[in-house]
Amino acid sequence: MYSTIVQVGDVLVSSDIITEFFCCDLDACKGACCVEGDAGAPVKLDEIGEIEDSLDAVWGDMSAGAQAVVDRQGVAYTDRDGELVTSIVDGRDCVFTCHEDGVCLCLLEKAYRDGRSKFCKPVSCALYPIRERTLSNGLAALNYHSWSVCEAARTKGRELGLHVYEFLKGPLVRRFGQEWYDELAAAAQLLNGRQAGR
Repeated sequence: MYSTIVQVGDVLVSSDIITEFFCCDLDACKGACCVEGDAGAPVKLDEIGEIEDSLDAVWGDMSAGAQAVVDRQGVAYTDRDGELVTSIVDGRDCVFTCHEDGVCLCLLEKAYRDGRSKFCKPVSCALYPIRERTLSNGLAALNYHSWSVCEAARTKGRELGLHVYEFLKGPLVRRFGQEWYDELAAAAQLLNGRQAGR
């Protein structure tokens, strides 16, 4: 199945965000997306300041290795593709990861949920498996990143009948606004209705 592009406002949305199923299953994947890969999570310039403002809330929970990395290079760096990403430890774990009962969690999100910080986590983390990039014409483009570590999430999404855009409603509203999301949902209803009729 190939994907097409749906334009919603000033955002180009890959149709597989609308048609594919997804629901994170931490019991199965153990938060692998926070530790697998060869770079940190993409961050926006304004998010770096918010992360730095949150450091006091999470510093005591960070590993000694993570603290050393942040002391040396800060909370983010520029990866080989020229993107700003969160700093990582030993070429793998994000500096803001922690492990509880064998599951990898985000210290920034934990501090936010505990009311110790005003910043939840980078929008790229909240939007995953959606990846956002800005095109040369200024439009935002959203693509679905299909990764083997998320196979359990695809299975769970199919079982629940939950599409990628539905699972990520909260982060999408946070990033683009409720009105934009309502327009996306309307486009999704049309697209999924057409596919069901085939």
